[in-house]
Amino acid sequence: MIPAERLSIAPEVADALRDGIPVVALESTLISHGLPYPQNVEVATGSEAAVRGSGAVPATVALHEGKLLVGLTADELEALGTAPRGSALKVSRPNLGFAVASGGWGATTVAATMIAAEAAGIRVFATGGIGGVHIGAIDGDRPSFDISADLDELARTRVAVVCAGPKAILDVPRTLEYLETRGVPVVAIGIDEVPGFYSRRSGIPAPSHVPDVAGAAAVVRAHEAMGLTSGLVMCNPVPEADALPMDVARQAIGQALREAEITGLTGGAVTPWLLARVAAITNGASVRANIALIRDNARVAGLLAGELARAG
Repeated sequence: MIPAERLSIAPEVADALRDGIPVVALESTLISHGLPYPQNVEVATGSEAAVRGSGAVPATVALHEGKLLVGLTADELEALGTAPRGSALKVSRPNLGFAVASGGWGATTVAATMIAAEAAGIRVFATGGIGGVHIGAIDGDRPSFDISADLDELARTRVAVVCAGPKAILDVPRTLEYLETRGVPVVAIGIDEVPGFYSRRSGIPAPSHVPDVAGAAAVVRAHEAMGLTSGLVMCNPVPEADALPMDVARQAIGQALREAEITGLTGGAVTPWLLARVAAITNGASVRANIALIRDNARVAGLLAGELARAG
């Protein structure tokens, strides 16, 4: 349990939680590690606006001066968004203690945001896509074992995560197998496939699917009522107007993966390089899809939080 002196909940968020008003947690790595300024702040504020448009209160999470902040002011968003590149730590469970001890700014990943959300009593969290099993993580003679900490966090922290599925550069089938083994429900909303992140479909059947947000809320309520302690992955496909055709997305990702193998990149450098290459190959269409899905996930998360708040 996070001690009170390490958790700073913004007054608006605290009031909403006390009064039963729906709240949605939002991560902050896209602000410091995902997009350049001022686009990063624009997307973050756009996500908060999407949550508000759905009738919920946004709570963007970050770390600052040894405290997890649940709900950022406009000035704090700007400060994080304009922090010198590399000065804000990318915070997940493994380095959370180090980041707290270090002070300064830290941007929370899916895992760290889930930790803060559960500590604050927030049931719903919106992000772009979850991490997962990387290509080559468990294959070949020298597997990398590069598996995101997000997956184990989903197995241990009871928060409903609205996303566009695993990031498309990952090994999605093995990510789904890992989540199944760890007891994490994966539920597609409005489609019967796992979304393809940049594209609406992936060709991979969803383990479970519901027709709408009301159906998603029913699953979350039943999960909680049964005393299950894992999180839930609620998959919302990218808006159709901004989606890449599935074959275009696959071709771009395949090309980027082949190029990455030639470069010999490893570890944390791989993902940002791949995302940048996919953006270049698609002439920026993947970035536009990414921004659209981030905002739409925030909108759907607000609706889900509202359904849950009305049902108690």
